Amino acid sequence: MKPAKPEREPDRICGPAAVAATFRVRPAAVLRLFYTPQRRREAGPPCATLARARKPYREVPAEELARIAGTPHHGGIVAVAASRSLPALDGRLIPDALLRAPVLPVLDGIGNPHNLGAIARSAAFFGCRAMLLSGDPRQAGLSDAAWRTAEGGLEALELFRVPDLPAFLRALASRMPVLAAMPAGGLAPASLPPARPVALVLGNEEQGLAEATLAACTARITLSGSGAVESLNVSVAAAVLMHALAGA
Repeated sequence: MKPAKPEREPDRICGPAAVAATFRVRPAAVLRLFYTPQRRREAGPPCATLARARKPYREVPAEELARIAGTPHHGGIVAVAASRSLPALDGRLIPDALLRAPVLPVLDGIGNPHNLGAIARSAAFFGCRAMLLSGDPRQAGLSDAAWRTAEGGLEALELFRVPDLPAFLRALASRMPVLAAMPAGGLAPASLPPARPVALVLGNEEQGLAEATLAACTARITLSGSGAVESLNVSVAAAVLMHALAGA
């Protein structure tokens, strides 16, 4: 008899914007809600939703909420929700969600969950519909910090994981340009021929993109700067590039 698979930890979603987005997009996934007296007004509509579903909610002191959230940076309100799954893609089928927006962000080995959340927030802001996470073991997942930093952006995106990213990018390249973001040596975004949609591949904060991933991309792009610092934080670079590619 095979041992039962361990259940995944539920998502702990902190802050008014993130909680509101979760209730708007997947209210049935929310298991319970906690909030401080200062967030009573914002908690009203979510509490009503939970009451109709006969699910618990409770007003608690900030210290108890920090314990529930696992962080003091909880924004005064925390929803505990069923863990969101990430369907796996192998290149045999390209979901329509990947083709419905000007830019498709692809994260390869981005290990900081705050960067993941910030990229998701920018992606939602610029109208992206989906985001891919590679199978690189360094790649951050949907942690509490990512949900919090995304400020609801993760709920606006269809999310997929890609165990073999180079193979998937080669398949994706038949449907759209696949652009590797590089700190140097690439083309300026404005010099690219207009094309929609495009995939924007963003690499590990310290080591960049692996050679196999780079080889699967159709072009390389670089943001030019003053030279006073070596490069931008990957989440900042992602936002600038998404703006340039979506609006060019």
